[in-house]
This record gives sequence, structure tokens and C-alpha cells, in this order.
Amino acid sequence: MAHLAQEEFAAFVGLDWADAKHDVCLQATGTARREFLSFEHRPEAIDAWVQTLRTRFHGHPVAVCLELNKGPIVSALRNYDFLVLFPVNPLTVARYREAFTPSRAKDDPTDAELQVELLLKHRDRLKPHLHQANACKTLQSLIRVS
Repeated sequence: MAHLAQEEFAAFVGLDWADAKHDVCLQATGTARREFLSFEHRPEAIDAWVQTLRTRFHGHPVAVCLELNKGPIVSALRNYDFLVLFPVNPLTVARYREAFTPSRAKDDPTDAELQVELLLKHRDRLKPHLHQANACKTLQSLIRVS
């Protein structure tokens, strides 16, 4: 997948994941306004949130930054072709937070917002998680079962 220019993304999302719920910061392209929300870690809640994004941004690509490159939320989000996932090391977000929050106070909505900033200011240094063809996904699931 070729790197998309910033203007080609309809929105930028930071997603701070947890076992029970996920905090999100969203900034639509062309605006400085940031929106915050959270949703439960349930397949139907994840799908409802993603379908809202698909409808709102007419299926145009949406960049999503998150602090992991595998796991249940990544597996769920990889099923949506318009989402471009940018996994980052949790230490990257922690150090970015420390640079601007000397108290080292942490909260999930703020970390989600820091991930949006990473996308907007440093996306050229982040590597997108590429979608796999269905045949590769099937092969991987068979290998895991064995």
C-alpha cells in the first residue's frame, strides 16, 4: 500500500485500548476540533463505531493510531478496508506524554489525543499496518489452530 498523503485521509483517530473499553480522539481533516468518545470492548460496539466512521466519512480512508500491532482490537479493525492502522510502541506514546506532561499524569483520553498528534505531526515516521489478502488471513488462522 502506498503512503497516503495527509489530505487523503478523511480523519485521524487515536485509540487508547483497554480490556473493557476503548477511548478515542478523532480529528476530521480540515478542522482543528477534536472529538472524544469511548465504547465498550464488544464486537457489536466496535462494529457500530466503525460503521459510524464509514458513514460519516463516506468510506474514505481513516488513519487510526493505536499502541499495539496485534490483539483482539487490531484483529477487529483489520477487517475494515477503509481503516489504515498505524501501530506505535507504547513507550513512544509514554515518552511523548512525558515531554509535555512533566507530572507524568496519565489518562486514556489524553493518550488517545497524543496518538492523533503523532499521526498529524510524525506520520511520515510511522509505518502503516498493511491489510492482508483473505487467502493469507485464512492460512494464518489455519496455522494458529495446528
